[in-house]
Amino acid sequence: MDDYLPIEDYGVIGDLSTAALVGLNGSIDFMCFPEFESPSIFCAMLDKNKGGNFEILPPPGNVKNRQMYLPDTNVLLTRFLSADGVGEIVDYMPISEEHEGHALVRRLTQVRGQEEYQMNFRPRFNYARSEHKVERKGKSLIFTSLEDEGLVIRLTSNVPLKIKRGDGYAKFTLRPEETADFVMEKVDYDGPLRTLDADFVEHTLFETVNYWKRWIARSKYKGRWQETVNRSALVLKLMTSRRHGSIVASPTFGLPEKIGGDKNWDYRYSWIRDSAFTLYALIRLGYTREADAFMKWLRTFCKDLSTPGALGLMYSAYGNKNLEEIELTHLEGYKKSYPVRIGNAAYNQLQLDIYGELMDSVYLYDKYGDPISYHMWNDLAGQINWVCENWQRPDEGIWEVRGGRREFLYSRLMCWVAVDRGIRLATKRSYPMPNHWHKVRDEMYYSIHNEFWNEKMKTFVQYKGADRVDAATLIMPLVRFISPKDERWLSTLARIEKDLVSDSLVYRYCPKHEELTGLKSGEGTFSLCSFWYVECLSRAGYLQKARLYFEKMLGYSSHLGLYGEQLGFQGEHLGNFPQAFTHLGLISAAYNLDLQLDDERNKEARRNNLYI
Repeated sequence: MDDYLPIEDYGVIGDLSTAALVGLNGSIDFMCFPEFESPSIFCAMLDKNKGGNFEILPPPGNVKNRQMYLPDTNVLLTRFLSADGVGEIVDYMPISEEHEGHALVRRLTQVRGQEEYQMNFRPRFNYARSEHKVERKGKSLIFTSLEDEGLVIRLTSNVPLKIKRGDGYAKFTLRPEETADFVMEKVDYDGPLRTLDADFVEHTLFETVNYWKRWIARSKYKGRWQETVNRSALVLKLMTSRRHGSIVASPTFGLPEKIGGDKNWDYRYSWIRDSAFTLYALIRLGYTREADAFMKWLRTFCKDLSTPGALGLMYSAYGNKNLEEIELTHLEGYKKSYPVRIGNAAYNQLQLDIYGELMDSVYLYDKYGDPISYHMWNDLAGQINWVCENWQRPDEGIWEVRGGRREFLYSRLMCWVAVDRGIRLATKRSYPMPNHWHKVRDEMYYSIHNEFWNEKMKTFVQYKGADRVDAATLIMPLVRFISPKDERWLSTLARIEKDLVSDSLVYRYCPKHEELTGLKSGEGTFSLCSFWYVECLSRAGYLQKARLYFEKMLGYSSHLGLYGEQLGFQGEHLGNFPQAFTHLGLISAAYNLDLQLDDERNKEARRNNLYI
């Protein structure tokens, strides 16, 4: 198991079609190609022997590895530092305002000294299930999958490439300032192969750097943690599909929520919930174009929007919600955490909360972006009418439990949000709405306060009749259902702190209540909930505590400022990586805490002026 890098020792690059994970050791160990939902061609993270990778190896010996992003970009630098020399890999996927390609570029530069390197290119098509053939064409190697719909990729380099047991191989020496370039791209088998001239890498590198710098310059956030917020924004942008406008929850599948456990899911899809929260974070930063693209995806690909009650909780980029779950039994899993799954059986669950998250994002888009159309309003009104008739049904809830449906507080709360935002939107735009919406919204409000409040425990509970709390409840003041200083809420917050908080880290539910999930393995603390906790503290007025815990959470990030879904007992990152949920939570917490601290500073300044 020591052959596997820690999950947090990876950086991510992408081109808004897919992404690749680059290890601190210079190996690309995960990549689905050419799109997020495509089968993997490298997945050594999930099986070190069978998964395939694309590695550049320095000479053996005492080598230190360092990684960084070029500032304000998703272009990654990996350095090999030894007593004999320094080498540096620049990894990126070409992207520009006009160009959408399917390529991966690796440039190795010898900074100091003279050293010998080795390159191994080991594609394993179709989740390492399909054989391939390889042939030489000029200076390129052409790899063709024999089953995966004939996917063809070309590897080109300015150093001699060899074929070794069906893989690409090179061994070469670099002197100071010399470079070795490797370009992998999708090609047509029978089509012409364009020549990669000497300027290709330099041209696309600067083009890609400028694209990312221009994009992040549009952010309106200029607060205390600007560099951290910018990195999270760049991660969220990496997870958006340029072609479709959909937003994936994570670019990976199969990474475990506990080492050796069975919670190993596929997150390469667009969850309505995750996408809505992502839009909320991006809109706060001023990125309304991404909101435009997502709304267009909803109207174009999400055909269920026009059918009341048919909204799925997750979709593929093409709007497909039938995402059959399959176990890849030939892969051993990250550090033998199996089964490795693709697809996601949760697609057919009932999760009533998605209507609230959708309506909240639409409301914010209408407010800060463009007004929605009358046609879209009619579709949304149909969904809200369905919610009004079905809000009391048990469901699987936000955590997608597989242990049976319950009446979850979070689902009831987000049904309230769906109707509330519908009323607000209709009132603002003078859209017609049924008279009963107000009545149903009030019924939901009373239901939450009367049926989900445990008087003995002095807290809102996880589901009707429960004697336990749920970190998802932290969103209650964030969606403006309850005042962040309401006595009931402060009592609930205190109970969550007692039962679920470990220092600055928050479990999403009590670890001893694992029977709820229908699975056997445990998990770590849930990083989104940790950031929700910070935001609740700041909104309640506990600013110094909120700031301390926020900055302690920043200390758990990877060396590149990235986060997975969860954190283990020793601070190790768990779950799919990087995780949109965590990064959007960071942005929201930073944004709100910065505003609160500014308000407090302005109040102090006014008090001082008054005293003078």
